[in-house]
Amino acid sequence: MDLGVRWKLHGDGRTPAPGAVVRPDERLSWPRTLGLGAQHVVAMFGASFVAPVLMGLDPNLAIMMSGVATVIFLLATRGRVPSYLGCSLSFVGVAAVIRAQGGTSATVTGACFVVGVALFLVGLAVQRFGARIIHAAMPPIVTGAVVMLIGFNLAPVTASTYWPQDQWTALLTMLVTGAAVVCLRGFWSRIAIFLGLVFGYAISWAFDRIFGRIHAADASGKVTDHWRLDLSGVGKADWIGLPSFHGPTFQWSAILVALPVVIALVAENAGHVKAVGEMTGDPLDDRLGTAISADGAASMLSTAVGGPPNTTYSENIGVMAATRVYSTAAYWAAAGFALLFGLCPKFGAVVAAIPGGVLGGITVILYGMIGLLGAQIWLNSRVDLRNPLNLVPAAAGIIIGIGGVTLKFTDNFSLNGIALGTIVVITGYHALRAMAPAHLKQEPLLDSGTSAYDEPGDQPASS
Repeated sequence: MDLGVRWKLHGDGRTPAPGAVVRPDERLSWPRTLGLGAQHVVAMFGASFVAPVLMGLDPNLAIMMSGVATVIFLLATRGRVPSYLGCSLSFVGVAAVIRAQGGTSATVTGACFVVGVALFLVGLAVQRFGARIIHAAMPPIVTGAVVMLIGFNLAPVTASTYWPQDQWTALLTMLVTGAAVVCLRGFWSRIAIFLGLVFGYAISWAFDRIFGRIHAADASGKVTDHWRLDLSGVGKADWIGLPSFHGPTFQWSAILVALPVVIALVAENAGHVKAVGEMTGDPLDDRLGTAISADGAASMLSTAVGGPPNTTYSENIGVMAATRVYSTAAYWAAAGFALLFGLCPKFGAVVAAIPGGVLGGITVILYGMIGLLGAQIWLNSRVDLRNPLNLVPAAAGIIIGIGGVTLKFTDNFSLNGIALGTIVVITGYHALRAMAPAHLKQEPLLDSGTSAYDEPGDQPASS
């Protein structure tokens, strides 16, 4: 059985020839491959650092399980889809809502585990029936609206939790991060979030030395005099050790909040597989179902031991585009480095010490970018918002999701925020479509753009 773990040496093993690319089944020399692996780890650091901290989970375990998830993904796709799987930011809002309802870390990971199961099943369905079923159930107007409400639902977390901890550090970090995203080029622009974190650390340390302790809210929300950057936990942490594990617990209220994220993950996977296929010149539509299932399986394993769910990372796709090296050997190297970082508690302590003001500046941009990805889906798919069939369900669902509207059924069961907004968008769109006059149905659910996933006569992809 070919598991995609054999690579041919590309050229002289040093650099790709002019106009050539290093294909997934090729590699450069091992020292260069290891260097590329380290570069991939740095590229995913920013988001993978921030996400578990925002979710209240162990960053060491998150980094370790991202390495395990990447290995699972590479094996499942037989080395044809070079991608790194890191902690998904789509779950940050879910975690915030669950914790606001009194949920624990085990409740968060339990809800995310169920999302992993759902994603795995969606992948199996795509393998069996073809990728066009994604568009039939979740056309771009639905997918974009759900991604948008997931991102913008996070705005109160930044405004009420992180920004008040140190508003000036938050403002400076936001400005520097934004400038890095816009002004830097190539690899450096891909690690703009990481650079923003480094700047935030440095400015927090400097402010502590210049101005002393700050009188503001701490991480618990209590107003006290405290240092902006507290590294006391770093000195106490061991250099080598296992991260903290815990099992999941399952609550229906938490699961219903988390399930809408499946839509965002399917959209991410489909977009990334398409992008990698175009860059490598190897159509990967037949691997889409496998990629989605592998992502789901990896997330199930991670959340089963207390880690966060994972998804493919666009940061690493950007690194491949910049270097023209698509070798999966580099991703195996990156996974190995991530496992080593996960075994260093001192590393986790450094991540956990990120000042609240720094997170405030980072999340202003990060959460907004997540939300606007929904708008990007609409633009890329040329969604017509003048059509009331598109406008009405999207408008209603987004306002419900962002505003935290609640629909109470009993004393113990209610739907609100992300869960209710998603249900309104999906059911509202399909119900209105069934009743709408023909002139409003501007295109069939299985349109020509989507059927490109499965050309006529193609057989469903097999695993």
